[in-house]
Amino acid sequence: MGWKDNINQRVAASSVGYWFQLEGSGHPRERKGSQFLTEFRAGLATFFAMAYIIAVNANIVADSGGTCVCSNGPNSADPYCKISNTSSPLFNLDYQLCKTEIKKDLITATAATSAMGTFFMGLLANLPVGIAPGMGLNAYFAYTVVGFNGENSVPYQTALTAIFIEGFIFFALALLGMRQWLARAIPRCIKLATSVGIGLFLTIIGLTYAQGIGLVLPGQAVPIQLAGCLESDIADGKCPDSVKMRSPMMWIGIFCGGVFTAMLMLYRVKGAIIAGIILVSIISWPRGTPVTYFPYTELGTNNFNFFKKVVDFHPIQNVLNVVDFNISGADGGAFGLALITFLYVDILDTTGTLYSMARYASLVDPVTQDFEGSTIAYMVDSITIVIGAILGTPPVTAFVESGAGIGEGGKTGLTAMWTGLCFFISIFFAPIFASIPPWATGCVLVLVGSMMVQAVVDINWKYIGDAVPAFICIAIMPFTYSIADGLIAGICLYILINSLVWIIAKASGGRIVPPNFEEKEPWSWSQTGGVIPPWMKRLASGKKDFWRKEHEIPGSPASTEGVTEKIEGKDAGSDKGVKDVVGEGKPEKVA
Repeated sequence: MGWKDNINQRVAASSVGYWFQLEGSGHPRERKGSQFLTEFRAGLATFFAMAYIIAVNANIVADSGGTCVCSNGPNSADPYCKISNTSSPLFNLDYQLCKTEIKKDLITATAATSAMGTFFMGLLANLPVGIAPGMGLNAYFAYTVVGFNGENSVPYQTALTAIFIEGFIFFALALLGMRQWLARAIPRCIKLATSVGIGLFLTIIGLTYAQGIGLVLPGQAVPIQLAGCLESDIADGKCPDSVKMRSPMMWIGIFCGGVFTAMLMLYRVKGAIIAGIILVSIISWPRGTPVTYFPYTELGTNNFNFFKKVVDFHPIQNVLNVVDFNISGADGGAFGLALITFLYVDILDTTGTLYSMARYASLVDPVTQDFEGSTIAYMVDSITIVIGAILGTPPVTAFVESGAGIGEGGKTGLTAMWTGLCFFISIFFAPIFASIPPWATGCVLVLVGSMMVQAVVDINWKYIGDAVPAFICIAIMPFTYSIADGLIAGICLYILINSLVWIIAKASGGRIVPPNFEEKEPWSWSQTGGVIPPWMKRLASGKKDFWRKEHEIPGSPASTEGVTEKIEGKDAGSDKGVKDVVGEGKPEKVA
């Protein structure tokens, strides 16, 4: 017996092994093939697959301006301090320095939130799944709710309040067992279109200057135009033809951050995304080069001085506990829409990803079609959302990159705990993560977008009543720079078209229906057993161990109450089962 086998057997035989159901622990539901050292390796793989979120989330959310206040005034030619060209007389150095501090705060907040949420996801729910601020949700928060440099009607503090409230609502829904009902209430074609639309939305962001490679600019005669020049060459909102596609940062981002990363992903190299980010960052760190992230300016010198610390704990100073429940200064409609959108997208993201990862790790119960610790997992996610709002970050969600660790053999919560510890260690490397340039992460957003749009092939394009609402949902998101607008457009059009079809069919006695009506995807808001969760029914019936499902009680017949119907969807007229909730059960979308 080698030393590895010896360690694995000793841990499995301990109380730790029993808690995490390692193979050889003697637990009645031990997870075959799970070993302590394998879980450690899987945890590292998950971290390296997820680590990009630390820099990317901080970059995106810092674009909102956070708690910084532009001193230019409403009557200025640049009331929101948008001009980033240091040679412009309208350039506001103090505001840019404030945004730099916001970015440092958000790096610490992102790493801390991810560390805590992922660690407890493993410890309490015993799932090999990492959670962190979600891609798409952070862009919606920064560019739609708050707006670039706070130009929209909902202040940063009030937007965090919406997230704070959403976390508690999500917790209640998890406790009451309504999360799956809400996820199923949205038509499948709209759910799939949401993933695709967010993917295109992230792609647009990755191509811009603020958080990307600077390939495109807002157009004047056209909605969008080709750019690729240095920011200092932009005149009147456009790149002169003579300098288009001449930006060295753009080409470094394309080849080293895009093509290089795509090749690594093609050959399934672990940590491919973070490898591309690191390569571009290393190229951009030396001063005095055409692609440096630290030019010889006051802002560049300030950033470089922080970067030289390498290892340093940056306390959260500007975004900590700024939740403001006084929403009188915000647009009430925009606040309500943000709250509903955060809740809806988070429910779909977390539900889909958790079930997808559980199936990938072979953790779905064959009787109930649920997975162990599902309710606890949702509760951990919701509490982390609340704490993340206090720290200043957008909502967290389960990450499909957890599949990297599961692919390495991770089957228990030990995988997530190791990932959480890695996120905790990263808190002390804030100077490194704060110095990752936007052109290092721009192509990452494009690649993430390409993975999210894969869901487009699962949309029912055969039936117009499903296809058109889905397409509108997809198109509106990137073209209006708003996830919420796309959702509203898709859902409203779905209701309108299919309601008219239903009315015409009823009025004609069923004689006038679309020729291919049978190809429409079935949908129903109802489900067998009703909305009341099974545990509440067991409590009402007087069972003392109401928290245990029937099939877990010794001597009782296996029961599929509640959970099976919710996921299989037989009552809703669907024969697609779990596919209606998570597609094919494989990692197919990014958080």
